Amino acid sequence: MPLRPHHTISAMKPADAPRLGPALVAWHSRSGRHDLPWQRDRSPYRVWISEIMLQQTQVSTVIPYFERFMSRFPDIAALAMAPIDEVLHLWTGLGYYARARNLHRAAQQVRDLHGGAFPTRFEEVASLPGIGRSTAGAILALSRGERHPILDGNVKRVLARCFGIEGSPAERAVEQRLWALAEAATPAEGVATYTQAVMDLGATLCTRRKPACVLCPLSEDCSARRSGRQHEIPAPKPRARGTARPSRRCWMLFVRDGEGAVFLERRPERGIWGGLWCAPEFASPTAAVAWAQGQSAKWGGAPQALVPVAHAFTHFDLEILPLLLETVRVETPGGLWYNPRGPAGPAAIGLPAPVKALLDGLTSSIL
Repeated sequence: MPLRPHHTISAMKPADAPRLGPALVAWHSRSGRHDLPWQRDRSPYRVWISEIMLQQTQVSTVIPYFERFMSRFPDIAALAMAPIDEVLHLWTGLGYYARARNLHRAAQQVRDLHGGAFPTRFEEVASLPGIGRSTAGAILALSRGERHPILDGNVKRVLARCFGIEGSPAERAVEQRLWALAEAATPAEGVATYTQAVMDLGATLCTRRKPACVLCPLSEDCSARRSGRQHEIPAPKPRARGTARPSRRCWMLFVRDGEGAVFLERRPERGIWGGLWCAPEFASPTAAVAWAQGQSAKWGGAPQALVPVAHAFTHFDLEILPLLLETVRVETPGGLWYNPRGPAGPAAIGLPAPVKALLDGLTSSIL
């Protein structure tokens, strides 16, 4: 469905932005997604949780996490009262764990400052931990039908391509232009449908790689498509010339007792895997052995090297070189003995995905 049914334009102009609303609403009624879990019993709380989970994460990955999260934390009160370890446990494998910590803090703020009711004023929503301008707009637009523009990664891509916006959205001037277009494109009516539609378009058709332009309702007037520059717009974030993707390596020491319990430490909140439980990490195997000997004379001996594990973060690659030390349990302040196969079942704690995989592998090796 082209924006102009009788003729096209050489390049979409900012003045054409209000035409996006009707075109996308009509497309969404035919081809949009209508059966996602957070679209049922839609409330500010459910929309908020889904929007945070969907940051940097595919819908197909989010759905089972969302359903488990809602089952355990059906409302703000349940989330605010829960131990952070239980919240992180349900987040294990979803990545970007600061999102879970921010959700927990925000729920406690809503409980303490807003009487447990999710705020309705835009400024109050946007001030909650982990919620910025775009997410606040999406929550209020989708749950209350209020007119607020949004500008997540999918919407940035749609607008940049439609209007031929040069440069990277990471640049302030480019982002400001995109916000102005988002404001102009957001309709006065049907805001919830439009908001869902523009996000769906970016997620399903106007994708970063191999966009399905032939199915796009905006394709006839899309500046990027008309110039054949879909794969150049929007421009990626500039990287320093000549720099390769960074890589790091670390050694993790898995100290295991005779019952299969492994010693873990909680990581600092700042940094990767903040607040999660992890095997002690070192810059060398020598440092790992020295640490173990310093903890207990019973932890001496030579650890066994296990198969390395590769893990990719957003900005760097990490190689984990695990070491296994079989020993006896010694209670250590600040630590936790975690037994995935204990009679009471594993503790509900947050674990980084590669650490959980390593622990699962250790468990299977002694079954």
